[in-house]
Amino acid sequence: MLENLAQVLDWFGLVVFATTGALTASRNQMDIFGFALLATVTGIGGGTIRDVLLGRLPIFWVQDPTYLMVCVGVACILFFTAHIPQSRIRLLLWLDAIGLSLFAVGGAKLALGLDIHPFIAIIMGVITGTFGGIIRDILGGEKPVVLSQEIYVSAALLAAVVFVVLQSFNVSADWSLALGFIAGFAVRATALVWHWSLPRYQPRSRS
Repeated sequence: MLENLAQVLDWFGLVVFATTGALTASRNQMDIFGFALLATVTGIGGGTIRDVLLGRLPIFWVQDPTYLMVCVGVACILFFTAHIPQSRIRLLLWLDAIGLSLFAVGGAKLALGLDIHPFIAIIMGVITGTFGGIIRDILGGEKPVVLSQEIYVSAALLAAVVFVVLQSFNVSADWSLALGFIAGFAVRATALVWHWSLPRYQPRSRS
């Protein structure tokens, strides 16, 4: 049951993140190869960095090229349909919130499964959830969302922490995945709706 749920979340997160990459390409009026590039790096970027840091080689998409095929397929579909949504930036942000939370709990789960220290598992969850979006924004010529005032990394961190903490208390893995995702998505969604942000550093005069 756990493996089936984890795989469903993994593939759904891949499609969602690949979609945000393709939408970014559409906003920048790229050709179909630009769509494929941004969809792919967004979909597999965070997981690639995670696998390299964990020494988990060959990397997951080298073992199973289906991940790449799905990203390219999403890019091709969006190349012809990206104009349909009334507001691509809003759709992008909401899909990104879903992918962020899904990949955060998925990355943490994978790391725990390798008997990695829980603290490192949380970090791997954050990396898996955020780095694809960072690469997407940089290649798309947009300011990375992690450098803006929006709550972003914090949402991924919360999702990973909730999953790892629940696992430490022997809570059902299915419930840990679900509740971790809900926690991360709820924080990110609330930040989008209410424009929440973390306190920013303010220059202070020296006395």
